[in-house]
Amino acid sequence: MEEQAMLARDLVLRVCAGATELDPQWIRVDGKVTTPFLVPRDRNLIRAIVSAGRAMGVDRLLVCRTRPEFSYDPVTEVPLDTDTLIDLIRGWGPTPTDFLVCVEDFSAAVLVTADELTVAAGPADFVRELVGADIPQARVHFGNRARVEGGPVLTRAALLYNCADTGARHARSPRGPGPDLPERLARRGDRLRERSPRAVGALRALRGAWGWLAVVALLVAPLFVPGLDTALPALAAAFVLLFQLAWPARSRTVSFATLLRVAALGALLLWPLALAEAAVVGLLGVDPYGVVGYTYVAVAVEEAGKLAPLLLLGLVARRRMRRLAAVDFLLLAAASGAGFQLAEHLLTGVSTGGGDRPGGGGFLLPGGSTVTDASGAVLAVFSGHAVTTGLVGAALGLAVVGRRYGAWLWLLPPVAFTAAFLEHLNLNAVLANAALHPVSGFVHGLLGGGVLTPWLLVVLLLCAVAMDYRTIGTAAESTPPLPGRPPLAGLRRRARGRSVAMRVRVPADIAPLFRRLALSWVDLPVTLATTLSTIVHEFAVSAIAARRGPGALCDTWRFLRRRRANAMAEARSAGRPWRSHPSQEELTRQARSLARRLGLAATGGVTAATASFAAAAVYAAAAPGAPGPGGAADRDAPAYAFVALDRLQLWLGGLTGAETAWAALVLVAALSLLVSGNGVPHAHPRMREFLRAPTANTGAILGMLAPGQVGYALLGLAGLLLPRRVDRLLVR
Repeated sequence: MEEQAMLARDLVLRVCAGATELDPQWIRVDGKVTTPFLVPRDRNLIRAIVSAGRAMGVDRLLVCRTRPEFSYDPVTEVPLDTDTLIDLIRGWGPTPTDFLVCVEDFSAAVLVTADELTVAAGPADFVRELVGADIPQARVHFGNRARVEGGPVLTRAALLYNCADTGARHARSPRGPGPDLPERLARRGDRLRERSPRAVGALRALRGAWGWLAVVALLVAPLFVPGLDTALPALAAAFVLLFQLAWPARSRTVSFATLLRVAALGALLLWPLALAEAAVVGLLGVDPYGVVGYTYVAVAVEEAGKLAPLLLLGLVARRRMRRLAAVDFLLLAAASGAGFQLAEHLLTGVSTGGGDRPGGGGFLLPGGSTVTDASGAVLAVFSGHAVTTGLVGAALGLAVVGRRYGAWLWLLPPVAFTAAFLEHLNLNAVLANAALHPVSGFVHGLLGGGVLTPWLLVVLLLCAVAMDYRTIGTAAESTPPLPGRPPLAGLRRRARGRSVAMRVRVPADIAPLFRRLALSWVDLPVTLATTLSTIVHEFAVSAIAARRGPGALCDTWRFLRRRRANAMAEARSAGRPWRSHPSQEELTRQARSLARRLGLAATGGVTAATASFAAAAVYAAAAPGAPGPGGAADRDAPAYAFVALDRLQLWLGGLTGAETAWAALVLVAALSLLVSGNGVPHAHPRMREFLRAPTANTGAILGMLAPGQVGYALLGLAGLLLPRRVDRLLVR
């Protein structure tokens, strides 16, 4: 039996709130990008609609008139052909009418009114074909034109699709939340760089010199105090571990320098956590070197205390907390754990004469340990504080950022914390000559027994990156585009076409849980394709910028990170007021400046060019490797903070005054290398000036070549050697 054709009223009720308005509830589903624009009803508009359909990977579109008198007309399926769609519209008669063009699964649509008002809604790829690459600017142009020309139609459309502010035009109070402490500090730093460049340059040179002196101190100190030879390896292991996690986390919005500062905070946490353990042990009246102190007290206090930096960030930087991506929670938690791990290894090494060598068992995710018996049998595997704390942070990030995917994600943090707790508990129990309860041992083995923890962290990291990029993609309404056209367009087109073809086959009358699972499986290729395309796009932009010199490369890195942060804030706000840092205007200026420097100014189709030109004219007239555990651990090594600090005090008591001074110098040097000199350089000396007066530019060289900035300089110099064909990675 032939299927009955869909009536126009059925399609309109699914997508529209009226003959000339899209349904706000339909727009909110899947985070559709919505942009109204003004364009003549001509062949160029129809050609752009067909191009938008091709971007979705479909081979036909659904077309119907939206006015009530045509409610019982059948919906027409038309192929992606401009002439066919034009002939259909002409067959309706000479009088202009409102009509809707929709994709089969209702994931994207274009509403064309009888006037010049047109509204596009759907994925960013669909909308770009209609309004151009710069979607935020198209929305700004429409809002400006609605404000200048007035009229109920344009004003209502601007308000309905959030292209205009709803508050008073001349309100004195600022709209939205105010800045928090990190924003104030960042803004003050920007003002200092602009107003006092010489003073800032001198401070940079002083910082670079101090950093290299700190490295020299770490190299020289073991000659006078043999136990301090473990400081530099422990510090290097922390750097390597955080880099191994930060590099694949392509969607992160926190800088590598911030992660190292959090690691310093995590290292300093060892002292208050040791005091807390001592207080709990004293309150319980148990032996700190006994089984209870080693296991339940130490593990509970440390596993909860290592998450303190996340709580502190929520207290002093609430606005910044709302811009965090899912992978940022993982990185910040892992950084705190890496700092605690660094302090524990350092104190253990110096108090035992350098016997505890961090990261000796492998290069990937160093810091873990394995306890074996005399016969070589493995008794306990501990992947390290950074890995276990990062696992809990990853679960928190997925639950916080992905809350719109369902409350079931909040089951991940308790499971991750249980896995970390049992893994740490098992290690400390073995070191205290005890064993886990059979039930705890069964759960611990079910969760991998410590061997699978690094792999679980990698899996959660990849899931967090994919979720972040999918979330960022829904914020294209306010996020300036990357320079150049997105690569891998064919891959995204095939993934979206497959998704549309399969979504229409998912029955609507099955159980909601099974339907959500089916739709999630169908959308997975789209998420992966979009994630891969965005990552390749960012790498291509960075490669092209690297050919322009270190200055362009560093500016590009900062722009990409700030762009992701603002997009994440927009997506997570869900319509609530949020604070952009930097402001939308400043971020847009940075995007345009970067596009001009790279020769990749944003472009669009014929429809976008016509609409943008008209809106700009009106506005101008009106405006003024595989991770694994480390090497074997010593049974006599301290297993928690209180014992490590206690042994350190005994070690310090046996030092002379000069040796104590060297130990303090090593501590200051290690903290200095963590908290300063690791950010992306802001200033770079020009090669011509350096060749003319190398001595006069020594300060500038030191300013950009602090120990933690050598990697940026090497990448910047390597970029100058890239061939010219790198510029062809992206097109305008």
